[in-house]
Amino acid sequence: MKFFNLILHILLVLVFTALSYTAFAADPPSNKSKALERQIWKQDMIFIKGGCYQMGDSFGEGVSDENPLHEVCVDDFYLGKYELTQGEWKEIMGSNMASFHECGDDCPADNVSWNNVQKFIRKLNEKTGINYRLPTEAEWEYAAREGGKKLRFGTGKNIIGADESNFNASKKYKKPYSRPGIYRTKTISAKSFFPNSLGLYNMSGNVWEWVQDWYDKDYYQKSPRDNPKGPDSGDYRVLRGGSWGNLSNNLRAANRHRDRPDSHRRMLYGFRLARDK
Repeated sequence: MKFFNLILHILLVLVFTALSYTAFAADPPSNKSKALERQIWKQDMIFIKGGCYQMGDSFGEGVSDENPLHEVCVDDFYLGKYELTQGEWKEIMGSNMASFHECGDDCPADNVSWNNVQKFIRKLNEKTGINYRLPTEAEWEYAAREGGKKLRFGTGKNIIGADESNFNASKKYKKPYSRPGIYRTKTISAKSFFPNSLGLYNMSGNVWEWVQDWYDKDYYQKSPRDNPKGPDSGDYRVLRGGSWGNLSNNLRAANRHRDRPDSHRRMLYGFRLARDK
């Protein structure tokens, strides 16, 4: 009996040792996998409850392509809490195209064309299995205006200053709706300042944000009411929100900017991600 117990004890020790070795010998998650898990698909995405609003220049101070005011309705969607950062761009693309790379991983990925952004989104979606995209122009303005309220800026306010947005706030360029202050001449962290009431940071200033739509200066005259997606084709894509290099009038939520989607990379241009509910 003692001999049998001894054999049983030895067998149990051998089994336990083998199991322990297997557990410790299993390949641990790579640093890259951990980093990927922390990245974009775990990034804060803010749920935006859909609704209807009057899209366009509600203050009577914009240019013709911001008019006429017209009712637009958008479905529920998600929008990035922050502008996409350099760290997130590098994790997916393997390199950093930013002009202000010394700003650091938390600063927006700048110097990207619309086509560059589409390549990034394709690679991101392949890795995650989630259909990220750019917001439409109507979605972007709706979110910047905190669900379509009559607001001048993406900060949730009608007057803007350098203490709450990154733009050219030089005294000589003061507007009736701006306060003079510092001109930083570069990007800063995408997490700077306070968010608007929806929880979105830097919807006015820091970098222009590419949206999905083609640009048409007369589009508002013929835009559909429900979930407009812009013209079917064009020469330019739309950007919104203004940047560190712009004056306060460019930071207005209704302001529309455009540029070619192909080779036009500028240190003023970035983006934020969206996805469907």
